[in-house]
Formats: sequence, structure tokens, C-alpha cells
Amino acid sequence: MAVFAEGEQTAAVSGTAEVKTSTSSDIAAQLGVLKGDGQGVTDEYLAKTSTRLQAAILLLRLMGKEQEALSYTGTATFADANSAGKSSRPVLAYLKNHPEYGWTGTSGGKFEPNATITAQQLYKVMLESLRFRSGTDFTYKEALAFAESKGLFRAAKAVPFTNRDLAAALTETLQAMTKDGKGTLLQEMIEMKIVSADKAALLNGQRIDIRKTADGTYYLTDGKGMALYLFTKDMADLNSCQGQCLANWPVFAADRLILPEGLDSGDFGAFVRTDGSKQLTYKGWPLYYFVMDAKAGDVNGEGANSVWFLIKQPFYTVGLGTDAKLGNYLVDSEGKTLYYFDKDPAGASVCSGDCLKAWPAFHENGIVAPKGLNAADFGEITRNDGTKQTTFKGYPLYYFVQDAKRGDLKGQGLNNVWYVVDPAKFTGTTAGKAAPASVPAKVTIEMKGYKFATPEVTVKAGTTIEFVNMDPDQHNAVAVDGSFKTKLLDKGESATITLDKPGVYEYYCAPHAAHMKGKIIVQ
Repeated sequence: MAVFAEGEQTAAVSGTAEVKTSTSSDIAAQLGVLKGDGQGVTDEYLAKTSTRLQAAILLLRLMGKEQEALSYTGTATFADANSAGKSSRPVLAYLKNHPEYGWTGTSGGKFEPNATITAQQLYKVMLESLRFRSGTDFTYKEALAFAESKGLFRAAKAVPFTNRDLAAALTETLQAMTKDGKGTLLQEMIEMKIVSADKAALLNGQRIDIRKTADGTYYLTDGKGMALYLFTKDMADLNSCQGQCLANWPVFAADRLILPEGLDSGDFGAFVRTDGSKQLTYKGWPLYYFVMDAKAGDVNGEGANSVWFLIKQPFYTVGLGTDAKLGNYLVDSEGKTLYYFDKDPAGASVCSGDCLKAWPAFHENGIVAPKGLNAADFGEITRNDGTKQTTFKGYPLYYFVQDAKRGDLKGQGLNNVWYVVDPAKFTGTTAGKAAPASVPAKVTIEMKGYKFATPEVTVKAGTTIEFVNMDPDQHNAVAVDGSFKTKLLDKGESATITLDKPGVYEYYCAPHAAHMKGKIIVQ
């Protein structure tokens, strides 16, 4: 049984592989560099904005000077020192008398201890903890750019700056090299016995970061900014990439991950490849680099051969799987196969009842699609029960209940009416391509023998539909969704309706609802 530090989690794994995950706030709390308030490092605490006094105390903590500052007895201090808590006032006096630490205060001899700190101010402090000096190594105006050149950037755009952002800046600073290049700040803190070596191991992990592409979308990278990719052929076999493929697309592996806030640790896993090597996964997709990406920010593998794609954030709500025989086909975010029903007309579903139990409707509120797929090709319909269903090029998409896992294609070709969707080749269903001109402008449905003589009809939008009662008892036609209702018809009487909106309209006779039912499909 593996044992993990508090806040650490083990992500879902395959085979014997595992990956431990933590966030910056977890690590900062466990290292003792972020101590929280009276309740500790809680979500409530992390959501609060960070103050200038907090940042000052953190700088002293990182430099091993916190206790010295808390015990300081000097009296010369900042003009507004009394606005801080009594226990913190010695710290302000210490900073006033140690200007070499960079806290010279604001106008009028004030410190403004309770003012919210900005990212620029915080990163200036972090650089000084690494022994870089403002005014010598960098100017205050250049603080953010200089910090990024040293690998400090993960909270640079935070507004307002919260304690959660503070945790991100703290952990990356601990991993950074000090100015003399002899080691990281974390190594110094271990030597000064501020942090134990055991707990310091929490920062030995590989970072996952989120970057922005030129088109404004976001994607996952490693800690050095190198893009991570998925391979659609892994849908059938996680070891699909072999030989020269692996030479071009090296695997991404690590024993421990440090995740940015907002990513779910449960989305990350690991498995052992057939050659014995370990590879990490995201939402079940093995992760790769691309050898043609030479530097941070390169995304040269995006869309390669229509089978290699970035790990976008938010992740794809529809994606692609690749089969050796079928080629590319649509899947959902978890890799489950999506199908179309060849009997569906455009803009409507004729699958209901037992059919819908076997072929559940697929729906996503927003479409995030891989490169090469046009999000505009996806839409939705409202089913008769009021639920939504996602469509591709106007045709509804379904799951198959017998597909138990990623890569299952058990519905393909079933009864010669159910098929996967190859987005490059799909042009519509047989029903949707049927010439609408062959449908008459008026359709008559007889009520005869206590049933609707034509229980299912397909018409064009705007077609007149006539109901004629041929029985001695009264009948009518009532739509399940309430869209139409005729009067009760005596023998020989008729009533007409017109349906202008495409869809599937189920209806019944109110006096004989148990056995008089019908369906109108409007194209």
C-alpha cells in the first residue's frame, strides 16, 4: 500500500504504474512556507487576497530570517506600523532597519501592511529571495519579465492576487536557482533546516502548466512549456505508437505531478507500455511530446496527419478516435464512440422508446473540437420529451449501451442502420437524402378499426395532414408534446393540421389512448 502526504493523491492508474499528484497550495502548506490563518490553509484562506505584510513575512521566511524579525526589538519603524497586528510590528521595524531586503515602504514613510499586493510587487519579492536585487539586476518595471526568464510566471497575471496565487509563486520560487547558481532556494532551506528533506521531495515532481495558443485557446504543457499531445490511434491500443513513431513522439513520464489549480487530479493516470516504460495519461489518453517542437510555445504537432492533437483546456467535448479499418470517427470527451441512425431525417430523431434505451442520446452544452473539426457543424435538437441531443451536420448523435469502454465499436453496422461518424466523409443519412419532392403536399391518415391506419408518416415541413374518422365512435389526434390537438370527430368527419417545424411528433387518440397511437416525422 502506498502512503502519501496530506493533500497528495494517487491518480487512476493502469497496470502497475502510478502517479502522485499535488497542487502548489498543498505543497506550500506541507512545507510550512504557507501557514494560513487560524484554521490553516483552507479554501477560504486561499481565496483571500494577499497583503503586503504577508509577502514581506514570506520573504523573510524564505531567507531564514522570520524568527529574527519576529524577535526584533528596534523601535525605528514605518509611520503606519500600528495598523498591523501587535505580533507583526517587530517585523515592520526589522524591515525598516534592513533596507537591503527591498522593503523601503511607500510615500510618507508608510508601509501599507494591509494593502493588497500586486503580482509585480510579489515577484519583485520572490526575485529578492533568490538574491537578485532590484535596481541592480533588474528594474521594478522589468520585474515580471525578469522573473519569467528565471522560470517564475505562474501567477504573473493574477488580478486580484490571492493566497492561491501566492502558493503558486512560492513553490516555483523554491524550485528556482539562486543568483549564485549553486542550487535552488529549496536546497538552501533544507541546509538551514527550515524545511525537512522528506517534505522537500514534494517539489521533485514534474509540473503541468497551461499555456495559450496564438488563436486564443489553451493547452497543457510540461513545466518547461513544452506542448503535450494525444494520438487518436491510441483509442484502439494504448501502445499504438511504436518504433519510428516513438522516435518522433517521445512519451511523457513522471512519478509525481504538480498540478495548477483547477485541474482534476483524477484526470491523470499512468500505465506501463509493452517495452516496460512508463507513460502518463490525461482522461485516458497517453501523453506525448513532438520532436519538432524546439522551444516552449511551439505547437508544431497540432493536427499532424489528423491524428495528433494538443491537450486543450477546457478539454474536447467531442474528439476523434482512429480505427485501422474505419479511419477517424467521432467520440465524446472520454473516448466513447458516437453513432448516427440511418433512419433519422435531418433535424430530428426517430429513435425513441426501446430504441433510445439501447442507443442513448449524446448531448453537450458547448462544443470544444480538435483542429480540423468545425464546431459550427455541431448543433442540437429538442426531443419530444424536452431533452436536448447534439447533432453533427444536422443529424443526431448516439451512444450504444454495449460499448463498455474506450475503443469499443460494437454498434458499427448494426442492423445496417447504425454507423460511426467519419467527419470527413459524412454527408447525411439515407432518410435525410430522400427526395422530399416525393412526399405529397397533403397526407390523409384514416382512423379505422380503432387505430390509425398509417401509424407512421414522413412529411415535409408545411405539409397538410388530414385526419378522417371511419369508425362509429368518436376519435381525435392529440400530440404528446402538446403541439396540436384536433376536436373529437364523428364518423365521416375530418380535421387538418400543419406542422412547420422539423421534428418527430408522437400522438394518440384521447378516448382510446391505450391502443391508438401514431407518429409524424417532419423533415
